[in-house]
Amino acid sequence: MITPPAHPIPAAKTSLLPKSSSLFLATLGIVYGDIGTSPLYAIRECFHTGGAVVNQNDIFGVLSLIFWSLTFVVTMKYVFFVMRADNRGEGGILALTALALHAFATTGRRRTAVITIGLTGAALFYGDSVITPAISVLSALEGMEVATPGLTPYVVPLAVAVLAGLFLIQSQGTARVGALFGPVMAVWFLTIGILGAVSVYQTPGVLAALDPRYGLSYFTCHGITGAFILGAVVLAITGAEALYADMGHLGRQIIRNAWMSLVLPSLILNYFGQGALLIRDPAAVVNPFYHLIPDWGLYPLVILSTLATIIASQSVISGTYSLTKEAVQLGFLPRMRICYTSSATRGQIYLPTINWILAVAVELLVMGFGSSDSLAAAYGIAVTGTMATTTLLLAVVARYMWHWPWGVVLLGLGVMLTVDLTFFGVNLFKVAEGGWFPLAVGVGIYLLMKTWKRGREMLLQKLANDSIPTESFLDALVASPPIRVPGTAVFMTARCEGIPRALLHNLHHNHVIHEQVVLLTVLVEEIPAVDDNERVAIQHIRPGFARITVRYGFSETPDIPKALALCQAHGLAFNPMTTSFFLSRETLIPSIGPAMMLWREHLFAAMARNSGSATEFLRLPTNRVVELGAQIEL
Repeated sequence: MITPPAHPIPAAKTSLLPKSSSLFLATLGIVYGDIGTSPLYAIRECFHTGGAVVNQNDIFGVLSLIFWSLTFVVTMKYVFFVMRADNRGEGGILALTALALHAFATTGRRRTAVITIGLTGAALFYGDSVITPAISVLSALEGMEVATPGLTPYVVPLAVAVLAGLFLIQSQGTARVGALFGPVMAVWFLTIGILGAVSVYQTPGVLAALDPRYGLSYFTCHGITGAFILGAVVLAITGAEALYADMGHLGRQIIRNAWMSLVLPSLILNYFGQGALLIRDPAAVVNPFYHLIPDWGLYPLVILSTLATIIASQSVISGTYSLTKEAVQLGFLPRMRICYTSSATRGQIYLPTINWILAVAVELLVMGFGSSDSLAAAYGIAVTGTMATTTLLLAVVARYMWHWPWGVVLLGLGVMLTVDLTFFGVNLFKVAEGGWFPLAVGVGIYLLMKTWKRGREMLLQKLANDSIPTESFLDALVASPPIRVPGTAVFMTARCEGIPRALLHNLHHNHVIHEQVVLLTVLVEEIPAVDDNERVAIQHIRPGFARITVRYGFSETPDIPKALALCQAHGLAFNPMTTSFFLSRETLIPSIGPAMMLWREHLFAAMARNSGSATEFLRLPTNRVVELGAQIEL
């Protein structure tokens, strides 16, 4: 499910650019912010923490490894292969998980394994979403140290201030500033490409590093310790998941075109330009990116870099909102308040809870680690872990959905998985240096999602065991009819069978039944969206009693009043002024049992207590909602 940042870009009515040009610019701003700002720190980290030495052989080896990582992992794997695995046009780790689940029945070990892999990838994405804003903004502002070394003490406070401002404006939405993202990133890629090209022109011999033998010879020269360079090389491919995640909002073709025509050439030119600079001036290794430009251009480049890293951070933050929304829809996280900051753009959402959790975590990370060098050690684990889970899920889709022969799956995807696991394995050696952070975040998020999913299953099973069969209940009403009152009562229920507790409580306490009773269940399908003509299904049980099933995709937002309006075409009309909605609010009581450990039951109960309002989540009219409480022992 998880879909990536949801940012459909509406075409401006007064745009001076052709639609294709506007979409191209939008792609630069939304998709390529993360990977596009990697040149700020990737080469530097290869020589600071990766173990490379500033000599020609190692420079060529590092450049070769970066070039072929970009070629194989990003271009071949993601741009031309992973992006084929779309879930009705949507991409991203959770969308891929939902697609893989189509291959298996509703229960079973294989389905459980797919869910576990998908949740692992999603959990690691949260770790990545905390690190990306911190390392990006820090690395941009560290350019001030090159321009004026005396400003070094102000880098961290400025980074804290910039990030605080970024999180503070999230509630206003990104629609206005979003229009600037594309042009700024276009200037960014052109700038870094030109800087790199000028440096390569001065030392054209650096292009010899395109030969993959230099990358292989690096390992030959350095032996087993040479593998540690991959922990720094991986910084050049961070953000590759964004290509897949944003596919549903921009389209695979425009993403491919932007990558091949501008982004990839600019990145390669800049990386090779930094390598050429190091050949001419090994002392520039302290910050080769900023040493590419003359002194007069340092501060303008710092400003441009900061803008680019803010855009990269914004993309990750928006992606976290979208991923969380889809996790809620698929039942992996409790309901949360979702604010819509644009009436025209579905993807413009704001989740206050997620925003402030992210803000606190990012600011603590900046102050705790203090530099992009320190954060680099923590970055690779989350990125490579997510890449590996994507490959595993892709193997399931290729075998069971596309029906590829086992030999092709094992050979093709086996090579990809080997590369992913190699990157991941090398990064595990950096756990003590900071790699523990994304792992801790991932474990925590995974535990929350698994606990919520398991707890909901337990709760639904408990409700099923205690429920009264529909026919038995209706037969009892015929035998002893209660008073019927005017209007329509809609009883929300998570199950498509049985009588909901809210109806039983209402009858027990008020001794009345409405003239028209509707039992309404909301189901979220493992597809991004459901057509309106398939939205509602109505079952007329008895005169005055009906059961309605409303279906949504995991990228959609439930809107019950709007769904009920669709029922008129099926012969069931609702008057909003005489319709009441009855909800059951359960108070969960943990108890010792075999289904789940007691501490996890307490955790689930706490998550349930703090979950968002069902009234707001389902967009029910607040003045027409009645909540009835009940205690349930788990």
